[in-house]
Amino acid sequence: MTDAHMLHSAGAAGLAALYRDGTTDPVAVTRLYLDRIAALDGRVRAYTQVLAEPALAAAAASAARWAAGRPLSAMDGVPIAVKANIAIGGAFWHAGIGAYRDRVAVTDADCVARLRAAGAIILGTVNMHEGALGATTDNVWFGRTENPLKAGYTAGGSSGGSAAAVAAGLAAAALGSDTMGSVRIPSAYCGLAGYKPARRAISLEGVIPLSTTLDHVGVHGHSVADCALVATHAGAGPVEPVASLAGLTLAVPDWRARVEAPAPIWAARDNAAAALLDLGMVSSDADMQSYQPGQARRMGLLVSEVEGLNAHAAQLAESEEGFSAGFLSLLRWGGKQPATRVAAAYQGLDEIKLGGLAWLDRVDAVLLPTAPQTAFPFTDPVPANQADFTALADFIGCPAIAVPAGLSPEGLPLSVQVIGRDAAIVLAVAAALE
Repeated sequence: MTDAHMLHSAGAAGLAALYRDGTTDPVAVTRLYLDRIAALDGRVRAYTQVLAEPALAAAAASAARWAAGRPLSAMDGVPIAVKANIAIGGAFWHAGIGAYRDRVAVTDADCVARLRAAGAIILGTVNMHEGALGATTDNVWFGRTENPLKAGYTAGGSSGGSAAAVAAGLAAAALGSDTMGSVRIPSAYCGLAGYKPARRAISLEGVIPLSTTLDHVGVHGHSVADCALVATHAGAGPVEPVASLAGLTLAVPDWRARVEAPAPIWAARDNAAAALLDLGMVSSDADMQSYQPGQARRMGLLVSEVEGLNAHAAQLAESEEGFSAGFLSLLRWGGKQPATRVAAAYQGLDEIKLGGLAWLDRVDAVLLPTAPQTAFPFTDPVPANQADFTALADFIGCPAIAVPAGLSPEGLPLSVQVIGRDAAIVLAVAAALE
């Protein structure tokens, strides 16, 4: 297998074996990705900046290490994309906000520096929903990122460029950020795995914040193994493999009365649950009975708006130019809310975290849909409830991963997510579903 399709679909976890046996080398793979970006990204519009020369230089150094039998890690020579709110030294660092369009990062974010130290090749910066506050990646300053699987459809957000780059074969994997679902939702819409480790398992140093309370760094990949590999070297560290799922408890909460979603969404979750029970997991009826996803989402949104306004206060005090009217209205709305309402939102999220941790103490894993809908056209109204399944893991701060779960009747990807306290178990359950 040496054809181009094999190379760009090998994913992050598959490249080391190809380098080791001499099937290919990092220079050839990096050139392939750069050629695909040049040929295809005009349609997808995932990238906002391509770092071709530095990438090729890093690839040459990686190829020399592989040829000498001294790779730095299994990430050595893996080309990745980086969301535009995560600093790449010497590259534009703007978080999809026009006001920061010309700002250049002085140094790498901690997670990028760690990946470079492991030999990863940084292909460039990818698009995102402005300020990470939204889930369509229809960006007034940097363009609309298309879902590579269906023209005219959103790739999701806020990490839409990250998911689109991987799904289109324009990167082996990508870094994103997840505040209420911003890695897992676009991964779901694009048919990928999307992993959010526990809060601060991957450092937020060098990440332009939306919410200092809720932000997480995560990974988009073709597989659970891709996500685990990149997360490990981005700072999350390795996890011990789980030998068997037999005897582990699985909660499959019935939230049909709490979250409106069409039948195929629930069917995909139920089919995944049946598969896991066939593998020996034990069903548990444990649930967060008091958790109301819509109410919790609104609290999380308010906290994000308040903290987002604080994050950009200095620039806004200087000038509002470069902030879209839509983004600015969300930030301003948060800033206008009474202190009592804001305090109640923080208190509510604290209570959800405590309740969620208590729930996860009673079960090994929870299985939920990833999003209440599949990818949708840009011309459709944006669903308010996109984060109703994903936000909980951000509120708790626990590991969560989305994995593909078949296709809808319209041929669009379906997805389920696994959450839990133990990253090793979460990843093992997700890998079993693959």
